[in-house]
Amino acid sequence: MRLLVRFMGFLFAAGTVVFLVGVGAVAGLIWHFSKDLPDYSQLQDYEPPVMTRVHAVDGSLLGEYAKERRLYLPIQAVPKLVINAFLAAEDKNFYEHGGIDYTGMARAGVAYIQNYGSNRRPQGASTITQQVAKNFLLTNEVSFARKIKEALLAMRIEKTYSKDKILELYLNEIYLGLGAYGIAAASLVYFDKSVNELTVAEASYLAALPKMPATLHPVRNRDRAIERRNYVIDRLVENGWIKQADADKARKEPLAVTNRSNGAHTFAGEYFAEEVRRDIFERYGEKKLYEGGLSVRTTLDPKIQVMARKAMVTGLVNYDEQQGYRGAMSKLDISGDWGVKLAEIKSLSDISPWRMAVVLETSDQSARIGFQPSRELGGAVSKQRETGLITADGVRWARAVQGGAKGKTPTAVSQVLQPGDVIYADPLYKDGQPVEGQYRLRQIPEVSGAMVAMDPWTGRVLAMVGGFSFDQSQFNRATQAYRQPGSSFKPIVYSAALDNGYTPSTVVLDAPIEIDQGQGAGVWRPENFSSGKFQGPVTLRNALRQSLNTVTVRLAQDIGMPLIGEYARRFGVYDELPNYLSYALGAGETTAMRMVTAYSMLANGGRRVKPTLIDRIQDRYGHTIFKHDQRECRGCDAPGGWKNQAEPQLIDRREQVLDSMTAYQITELMEGVVQAGTATVVKAVGKPIAGKTGTTNEAKDAWFVGFSPDVAVAIYMGYDKPRPLGKGNAATGGHLAAPIARDFLQLALADKPAVPFKVPAGIKLVRVVAKTGMRAGPGETGGTILEAFKPGTAPPDNYSVIGVADADGRGGMPASQQQQPDSGFLMRPGTGGLW
Repeated sequence: MRLLVRFMGFLFAAGTVVFLVGVGAVAGLIWHFSKDLPDYSQLQDYEPPVMTRVHAVDGSLLGEYAKERRLYLPIQAVPKLVINAFLAAEDKNFYEHGGIDYTGMARAGVAYIQNYGSNRRPQGASTITQQVAKNFLLTNEVSFARKIKEALLAMRIEKTYSKDKILELYLNEIYLGLGAYGIAAASLVYFDKSVNELTVAEASYLAALPKMPATLHPVRNRDRAIERRNYVIDRLVENGWIKQADADKARKEPLAVTNRSNGAHTFAGEYFAEEVRRDIFERYGEKKLYEGGLSVRTTLDPKIQVMARKAMVTGLVNYDEQQGYRGAMSKLDISGDWGVKLAEIKSLSDISPWRMAVVLETSDQSARIGFQPSRELGGAVSKQRETGLITADGVRWARAVQGGAKGKTPTAVSQVLQPGDVIYADPLYKDGQPVEGQYRLRQIPEVSGAMVAMDPWTGRVLAMVGGFSFDQSQFNRATQAYRQPGSSFKPIVYSAALDNGYTPSTVVLDAPIEIDQGQGAGVWRPENFSSGKFQGPVTLRNALRQSLNTVTVRLAQDIGMPLIGEYARRFGVYDELPNYLSYALGAGETTAMRMVTAYSMLANGGRRVKPTLIDRIQDRYGHTIFKHDQRECRGCDAPGGWKNQAEPQLIDRREQVLDSMTAYQITELMEGVVQAGTATVVKAVGKPIAGKTGTTNEAKDAWFVGFSPDVAVAIYMGYDKPRPLGKGNAATGGHLAAPIARDFLQLALADKPAVPFKVPAGIKLVRVVAKTGMRAGPGETGGTILEAFKPGTAPPDNYSVIGVADADGRGGMPASQQQQPDSGFLMRPGTGGLW
C-alpha cells in the first residue's frame, strides 16, 4: 500500500511537472508569436479601397472605376438571409465562440493526420474572425506559425470588437471572383441586383465562393458551383434558418448570372463617362479615383443623350452613304463553323442595333448573312447561329465609289455583296415598321464630328457625343478636337460691335475688298460664299443672316481686331486671338465645347458660365467635397419652418461678360439666321431658335451652333484628317450640320412650350424697313420688322455706310489705311469709322 501511495505521488509529481512544463511551453510559444503580431487596432479605422460610382441626373449608373470592385455596406444594411448564408457556409457558431472554433480545429487536425504525406493542402478550420485576421493583417502562407498568429489575433480581435463589426469587415473585404470584393459588389457583378434583392439560391451561391471563387466559376465549372450552392442551402435548412419548401425551390433554380460591364452603363454615355473620369483624376488623383469610394452626380440627362447620339449618328451615316459604298470591312473563310471565326473579329460594341455579320451566299435578289455569335460569361463562343436576309432594298444606297459602276445605283444584291464579306447590318424598316428577317447593309462612316448640348443658364452639359463610336475611337472630338469654326464665330464679332455703339441697323458695304497682308504675304481678297456676287450696302442683320464675309471683314477693320480678340477671350472661344482679319471669319481653331459655352452666354443674357459635367461629388462618408452651383440661396434655410417669410432668392455673382441688351440684340439677329438665312432648315423645330452656321475654307468643317431659351447646342462635322466634305451648297454647315441640330432639337424640345426669348429691361422695339434698317414710315408694314435698340440709339434717318469705296474704286481702303505689317490689324481712321 505504501509503495502504491508513493507511486501515485510520483505520478502526480511527474504529471505536475509535465503540466507546468507544458503550460510554460505554451506560454513561451504564445509569448514568442505575440512579440511581432501586427497591430490589430488599425481595424478600427480601416478604409478599404472602394470603387467610385458615377451617376446621371436621374440616378442611373453611368460608370464604375476601381482597382478592386467594392461597395462598403454597414452590417445593418445586410439582409439576414445573406448573413445566415455566409454563417452556414463558413462559421455557423460565429456568434457563440470567442474567435476560435475548437471543434473545427480538432476536425481539421484529424484530417491532417489522415492526409499526411499525400501532398494535399491541409483542411482549414478558420473562423470568420480568423479569416479577418488573415485577410487584413497576415499573409496566405500555409504554415503552423501563421495559424498560431491567426488564432492569437482572432482572440484579441474578439475582445476588442463586437461580433457585428467583425462580420461587417469580413463581408466587405472577401474576394468573391470576377473582380468583385465584398458582397455588395458581388451581388451586382453576378446578378445585377442589390443584396436586398437576392434570392435564397443567389445568396447561397455567393456564400459558397470565399474559399474557391475560381473553382466555382458559374460557367466553366457550373456543375460544381451548383453542387456547392446546394450544400449551403442544405446547411441553412439544417440550422433552421430557412424552411424546407424554400430550400427545395432554391435547389431547382438555374445558376443564371449576368455579364456586368466595367464601362459606361448608360447607353451612348461612353464619351461623357470618360470625360468625367479624366476630370476626377485631374482633381483628386489616381488613388482617390480608383479607391476613394466617391459618389459622383453628373449633369448627363440620359434621355437627351440618346436623342443627341441618334441625331448625330444619323447625320454622319446619311452623309457617308451619300458618298457611296467602300466595300466589305474584311473577308472571311466561311467553310466549316463560320461563327467561331467571325467571333474572333473585333466588332464595335456601342453601335446597337448594328451587328457584325458575314455574307454566306448571294444572288441577284438577296444575300443570306450570319450574325456574329455572342460570348458567354466564361469567354466561350455561343453555339447559337442566327441568320437573316439582305434584299435589294437593303443595298439600294450602296453606289460604287470607283470603277465603271461608280456612282450608279446597284440593280442586284450580288453587285454589292459576295460570300465571305464581313459587314454590318441592322433591321430593315418599311413604313416605320421593321421587316421580319430582313436587314439593311451598313458601313462605318469615315467622316466624324461632335455634339454638345448645354443648359445655357448654368453651363451644365446635358449631352455629349464625341464621335460615331467610343469603341472605335476614344478621342473625344467634343473637347479634344480643335477645328476652325468658320462663320459660326461671326456672332462674337457682331457682339463686340453691338456692345460698342453699333446697332442691328448699322449699314456696311458688301463689295470686293483687298487687304495688303505685308511682309511679302501678298494681297488677301476675302470673298462671300456666293463668289463674285455683292449686294452693296447691307445692315448688320442682313449681313449676319446671309453670312457675308466682306461685311464681317469691314466690320472687323472698323472696330479693330484687338477688341474682337478681347471678346473672344471673354467668351472662352480662344485664349489668344492673333490680330489678323482672317480670324474674324473663324480661321482660328477651337472646340465644340468652347463654342457651345460661348453661345450659352449669349442665350442667358451675357452671364459667364463655366461648362461642367459634374453637379456634385461626395466622399465615401457622404460629405460633399465639390459642388458646381456656387450661387448663394438666401432664405433657403428655414429651421423654424414656414412662417410667411419672403421667398428664397438665388444671388448670382457671376461676371457679366456682355451687356444683357447686347445679348438680346445678337440673339434676335441669329433668330433671323434661322428664320430666313443660312440655317432655315432649323425652322422646322417650330420653337424660337437662334443660331449660326459655319463652313470653313474648302468645306473641311461644317458647323451649327445655336440655342433655344432652354438648351444650347454645338455641332460640327468633318474628317479627322481634314479634307473637303464636298463642293457647293451640299457641303455647307446649313446643309450638313444644321439638319442634325434640327433633328436633335425637335426631340429635345418636343415637350417644351414655344417660349420667346426674354426682352431685357431698357430695350426698345422699333419698326424698321427690313432691307435698309431705316425707320418705317407711319402705316408702313410691308417689308418691315421690329428691331431691338438700346437706350440712346435709334434707327438711322439716312445712310451712313461703313466701307464706302474711296477714289481708287477698289471697294476697300486706301493703301495708307490698309492692314499694317507691324500691327497685324487694320488701323481705324479717326473719322468715326464711316468711310
